Amino acid sequence: MLIDDLKAIVGPGAWLTDEAELEPQLTERRSAVRGRTLIMVSPASTKEVSSVVAACSKAGVGVVPQGGNTGLCGGAIPDASGEQVLLSLARLNRIRNVDPDDFSMVVEAGCILANVQEEASNVKRLFALSLGAEGSCQIGGNLATNAGGINVIRYGTARQQVLGLEVVLANGTIWDGLRSLRKDTAGYDLKQIFVGSEGTLGIITAATLRLFPENSQTATAMVALKSATDAVQLLGHMRSACSDQLLAFELISDTALDLVVRHGVQVVPPFHVQHPWNVLIESATGGDNSIFESALATAISAGLVLDAVIAKNGSEADGFWRIRHAIPDVQTAEGMSLKHDISVPIARIEDFMRRAEKLVLEILPAARIVAFGHVGDGNLHYNISQPIDANAKAFRKDGEVASQAVYELVSELGGSFSAEHGVGVLKKAHLRRFRSATELELMRTLKRALDPADTLNPGKVI
Repeated sequence: MLIDDLKAIVGPGAWLTDEAELEPQLTERRSAVRGRTLIMVSPASTKEVSSVVAACSKAGVGVVPQGGNTGLCGGAIPDASGEQVLLSLARLNRIRNVDPDDFSMVVEAGCILANVQEEASNVKRLFALSLGAEGSCQIGGNLATNAGGINVIRYGTARQQVLGLEVVLANGTIWDGLRSLRKDTAGYDLKQIFVGSEGTLGIITAATLRLFPENSQTATAMVALKSATDAVQLLGHMRSACSDQLLAFELISDTALDLVVRHGVQVVPPFHVQHPWNVLIESATGGDNSIFESALATAISAGLVLDAVIAKNGSEADGFWRIRHAIPDVQTAEGMSLKHDISVPIARIEDFMRRAEKLVLEILPAARIVAFGHVGDGNLHYNISQPIDANAKAFRKDGEVASQAVYELVSELGGSFSAEHGVGVLKKAHLRRFRSATELELMRTLKRALDPADTLNPGKVI
């Protein structure tokens, strides 16, 4: 019997079947998706993952890999049938090797992102991936969804942080591609097939990660602007002035800032008066802030910036970042919210903002638009909070029309409906709508080739 085989593979204390105990693992972070499972198993090694996957493949049973369960698309939740196996990677949490001279490290999929960052910092190196959930998300999930975060402007998404992978394939075979080479033209770059595939093509069990020199000193500022157009122009100005030292450029609307001030914890407003838009900027300086400060002063003199506050120390910088990271959570206090994780070409951000607001307010006249995100790489979290005292259920129904209008506009502007959160189960219909038949068939060809029985995270993505 499959359940008995799985229990024997992972051993006592490494499996769960009680639904009450499993509740946190069976519910998506925002409770938008809930599933059931035959059993959750927690392997302690790649070999055990291989045995679990092989047993499920032989039985024709789907296996759903799960990391920290911080995703927002239901990609790590089993379906409602109760016939799938949930595979937790939490126990694969060893740092196998750190090589500062090679600027690389090998980590297992269950390692918490913040722990990976700390291990790199211990040897004066930087692992550049950074996002709000880094204290609980796991590196395997970050890679499986090609996570973005705040440092993409300089370092790229998770895809650019990977040098090699170890992956368990659909039949249980282990592919060891844990190389640390920067140059390798021997055939296809197989690791990139699995990055961003959300566990549908193979289960990532370990990765060789790219490290960078540590940014020993940085400058952080909160800047006030009158428009999103000015944000794009300021981005160009700061990138030219600071070159490749610019680390983050985060756009925050006045509505988003207002919610954080009202509901946030230990939050101090950066300005005495409210401005239409704000940008949080961070740059590596090497201890010399003069270029950063001069660039801001020039922008103020040119009328591009209304006001600016430069953090005097790390505590003030952390306060600015608390504002940015609090935005997703404080929306909960305002009721139901429609989330849109979109990207458009940077030069089209103002066009998108202007037209999207008009479209949304025609459909949802009293809705509150909470826009924020990584404008430095064109990724915006364009969220819509329900009107005060509105009925959440009715808002959700009307919101489907508004969301469709937003995604249609994004497509028209050459953007993507999913910039960094993945597709999972919640965005499958959008993938079918906004990707060409040729692109979809290429994806299906890969899925059929690598998982012909559809046992790896079935029902997700494609």
